[in-house]
Amino acid sequence: RQEDERPKSTATVRARRSRAAEKMSAMSNMPKVTNKQPAPMQITAEQILREARERQEDEPYTAPAQKVMDPEELAVYRMKERKQYEDRLRMNRNAMGAWIKYAAFEEAQRDFERARSVYERAIDVDHRNSALWLKYAEMEMRNRHINAARNVWDRAVTLMPRMDQFWFKYIYMEEMLGNVAGARALFDRWTEWEPEDHAWTSFVRLELRANQPDRARAVFQRYVACHNLPRAWVKWAKFEEKQGQTANSRAVFEAAMQEMDERDHGEAFFLAFAQFEERAKEAERARAIYKYALEALPRSQALDLHKKYVQFEKQHGDRRGIENVVVTRKRFAYEEAVKADPHTYDVWFDYARLEESAIEAEADYHRVRDVYERAVANVPPAADKRLWRRYIYLWLKYALFEELTALDAERAAAVLAEARRVVPHEHFTFAKLWVHAAHLEVRQKRLDAARKLLGQAIGRCPKDKLFKEYVQLELQLGDVERCRKLYGRYLEWSPSNCAAWAAYADLEASLGEASRSRAIFELAVGQEQLDMPESLWKAYLDFEIGASEWDKARALYRRLLARTRHVKVWLSFATMEVEAGGEGEGEAARERAAAVYAEAEASFRESGQKDERVLVLEAWRDMLARGGSEAALASVEAKMPKRVKKR
Repeated sequence: RQEDERPKSTATVRARRSRAAEKMSAMSNMPKVTNKQPAPMQITAEQILREARERQEDEPYTAPAQKVMDPEELAVYRMKERKQYEDRLRMNRNAMGAWIKYAAFEEAQRDFERARSVYERAIDVDHRNSALWLKYAEMEMRNRHINAARNVWDRAVTLMPRMDQFWFKYIYMEEMLGNVAGARALFDRWTEWEPEDHAWTSFVRLELRANQPDRARAVFQRYVACHNLPRAWVKWAKFEEKQGQTANSRAVFEAAMQEMDERDHGEAFFLAFAQFEERAKEAERARAIYKYALEALPRSQALDLHKKYVQFEKQHGDRRGIENVVVTRKRFAYEEAVKADPHTYDVWFDYARLEESAIEAEADYHRVRDVYERAVANVPPAADKRLWRRYIYLWLKYALFEELTALDAERAAAVLAEARRVVPHEHFTFAKLWVHAAHLEVRQKRLDAARKLLGQAIGRCPKDKLFKEYVQLELQLGDVERCRKLYGRYLEWSPSNCAAWAAYADLEASLGEASRSRAIFELAVGQEQLDMPESLWKAYLDFEIGASEWDKARALYRRLLARTRHVKVWLSFATMEVEAGGEGEGEAARERAAAVYAEAEASFRESGQKDERVLVLEAWRDMLARGGSEAALASVEAKMPKRVKKR
């Protein structure tokens, strides 16, 4: 048996080899692909599927129409459909769509008992399904089963009283049946649940359709008691206005102002109130409402209100009214600015200036005072004088307003006292505060109070300006002894202050006390430390020259030259010598001046100060050019430096 099978298997192998050889030869004869670039038009799988669907020519299958010819076939048909619905509901009991279709089928067969049974079975499954109740009630209404529909609606609103659609349809059915009392009773039941606004407005419209405005008014009273909000009160007021009851409408708005919380007094409410007064031809009432609203509401919540107010004033107001509108607009802008940054004192200045310009009577002073009080309440956050400089001017402006505009000096003094209390005097002080308060006391003829204030100032926080102002005040009052005492305290506090020494000496000189003045100057130049000694020496020299004490002036110049060899001292010394020559002494004065110039030139030549030497020679030459001899002028010219060009 193995020998018979071996040739057969060999033949099979040979056949396979021959077929493979043929296939290989066929593949070798196929043309080779030389262009492997993608085709210009690509076909996607989506395109293939879309074309395949478009080429389908078979129409969708439609079941043939079935005609029922006799009661037996109808019974069979009904049983078949019911079996299908029941099978479907057994598979998914919660499919409400299947229940509704089942009930609709029974309704179409005019078998209302079965339809009700289906709806009741569905309600047992899901009694919170609103669509199910709606279909159930609509079926009863459609077939004019009024009592059954009422029963369904009553059960629905009892189970789900928050479903507004149930109430609306139930009430609409009763109203269509002419049962207004029943509809009113339903509204009464509904409003016990405190529904939203549309329920109340529908109740009002029902009473109006029934020509019962008094009942509608009672409904509005219950409405605003339930919803104490602006929209409810505005609707009530508009209702009264439509009824021609202007007084009642105004009374509603006034009651709303009293009954509502202040946070509910919004822009829309005030706008409705003001526009009502405009329609009632009560321009003054409307203006008062606009002003009150703009004062009570912040700027961000009254933009439309302000625009309406501007339009109102343009229509009904005069020039003053329009100006008040502009002031109000600026007031809002300033309020927003100070709310954003209360420490921007420049805005407070502008705000206070605006209120001062808008003063029409004494009753308007409270606005200005309120702005100033709010402004000064924003104390700078740190004890840094840079932060306090603008702040202090708020107090000063406040005091000036009280004194000059309000004519209340006592209040102005209280303002300045509070300002002094606020300033941290242990770190710094402001002399203008003390000085302004003292001048206020002087204007009120209270000199002792003014002196006490300035004395307290230089005792707590002495400053140059305080001493100067105090001395000036005593000078104006003619009390020289107090001035001397003040200068004594001034120089004890600041012995290096050359301006104070010079002012003290000038005071004595103005009083004809030359010896006192000279003694003061001597004490001053004898101080070890001075802030500006050159100014003090100049004042001393001017004093002696003004008194024509030439010898003492020369002695002073020599003392000064012993301390400093500055070129200005030499030039001033020489100029003094020229001025010291009286009538007939001009030549002698020039000789003394020339001696000073010669001494200065020699000093600078020895020290090698070339620029200073040139200045001295030029001044010397100018003096001789005005009245000196030719020989002396030539000698000075010979000493002048010459310009040499280097090659």
